[in-house]
Amino acid sequence: MKTPVVAIVGRPNVGKSTIFNRIINERVSIVEDTPGVTRDRIYAHANWLGRNFSLIDTGGIQLGNDEFNEEIKAQAEVAIDEADVIVFLTDVTAHLTLMDETIAKMLFKTNKPVILAVNKADNPEQRNDIFDFYSLGLGDPIPISGAHGTGIGDLLDEIIKNFPEENELEEDDTVKFSFIGRPNVGKSSLVNALLGEERVIVSDIEGTTRDAIDTKFTADGTEFTMVDTAGIRKRGKVYEKTEKYAVMRALSAIDRSDVVLVVIDAETGIIEQDKHVAGYAHEAGRGIVIVVNKWDLIEKDNHSMKEFETKVRQEFSYLEYAPIVFVSARTKQRIAKLPELVKKVHANQNQRIQSAVLNDLLLEATRITPTPLVNGKRLRVYYMTQVATNPPTFVVFVNDPDLLHFSYQRFLINQLRQNFDFTGTPIKLIPRERK
Repeated sequence: MKTPVVAIVGRPNVGKSTIFNRIINERVSIVEDTPGVTRDRIYAHANWLGRNFSLIDTGGIQLGNDEFNEEIKAQAEVAIDEADVIVFLTDVTAHLTLMDETIAKMLFKTNKPVILAVNKADNPEQRNDIFDFYSLGLGDPIPISGAHGTGIGDLLDEIIKNFPEENELEEDDTVKFSFIGRPNVGKSSLVNALLGEERVIVSDIEGTTRDAIDTKFTADGTEFTMVDTAGIRKRGKVYEKTEKYAVMRALSAIDRSDVVLVVIDAETGIIEQDKHVAGYAHEAGRGIVIVVNKWDLIEKDNHSMKEFETKVRQEFSYLEYAPIVFVSARTKQRIAKLPELVKKVHANQNQRIQSAVLNDLLLEATRITPTPLVNGKRLRVYYMTQVATNPPTFVVFVNDPDLLHFSYQRFLINQLRQNFDFTGTPIKLIPRERK
C-alpha cells in the first residue's frame, strides 16, 4: 500500500526543520537561525493516530539572486510534486510577506490539499496576529509553535484528515527494485538490457536520466516493478535544477524499493561516492545486490573476478551480506540473473523464523561462545524472537542491554546468517531487558 506523503514548504527561516523534527520526534534536520540553512530535502517516516506517512522537509522557496535560491526552489518543487498533502509554513513574527503570497500562488496550482500553518505563535498576542494570513485564501490558518510544541497535534489532525482514503491508495504486490549509483555507471543501459527494449534515454553524458521511470514486467512468473533512478551526486555541491530533481527522486526511489541494486562501474573502479550511494540503501534497511557493470571492458585473467570481488568486500565492509554479480549492459552478459537475484533477496527480506528454532540456535551459540563478562557482570541472554521482516528484525531479551556489546551482537547476527539464508538483507538485532 502506498504511504501518503506530506511536504512542508515555505520561505527560509520560518521553522520548517523545527516542525519537521517535532513531528518525527527526532533531530534530523539542521536547525539554525541562519536563513536557508537546510540545503537538502530530508525524508522521514512518521505516525499520527495510527496513520503512517512519509514527511519531507524542504529548503525554503526564495526569489532573488542568492546562489542557493534556484537549488532550494527546485527541492521544494519536487516535494510539492510528490506530496499528497502540503503544509505551507509561515512566520507570525515576520507577518505576511510578498514571498508568502508568491508561494501561495504556486500552491494554488497544485490542486492538492494545502494546510496553512503559522509558526512562532508562542503567546496569545501573537496568535491574534494570524488573521492577516486569511488573505492568502488557503482557509483557516493553524497557529503553532515549533519551539514549544503548541498546536502540533491540531496540525497533525488536519494533515491526516486530508489523506486519501486507505482503499484509494494504490495496492501493489509486485517486487519493487531500483538501480542506484553515481552518474554514468550505466543504470539506464541496464534498464534497457533487462527489458530488451529502448525504454529510457541512454547516453554517455552524466545526468542524462532526469526522472525516475517505473516499469512493470514479469520474469519467471514473478511480477516486478523496476524504478530507474538518476545518479546521486556528492553533497555540498550546487548542481543545475534538473540534477537536484534527479538526486531527490533517487532517495525517494530507495524508500519505495524492496531491493536496491547498487551499480558500480568496473572500468573506473570503486570511488568514495559509490560507498556514499550504497549507504543510503543500507541505512534504509533495504535488500541489496551489488552489480558490477561494464565487465566486458575489463582485460581479464582467471583471477580478475575474484580480485575485484575482494576489493568490493574491502571497500563495502558493511555490505558483507550483499551478493555481487558481474554484468555487461552492452553484451547482456548475466543480465538474466538480475530478476532471479532480486526475487531471492526479496524472499530473504520477508523470511520469518519460529521462536522455538531461534532459541535452539541461541542456546547453541552461547555454548560455542559464552557471553562476555563486563566490569565483573556477565551478560545473560534469555530469549530471542523475530518481531518484523523487511528487514528481518529480532529482539533478544537480556539481563542488561548495556552488556550486549557490538562484538557479541555481531556474533549472534553471524550465527543467524550461518543457520538461515539471509543473503542480500541486513539484519537488525534489538536488545531488551527482561523484566
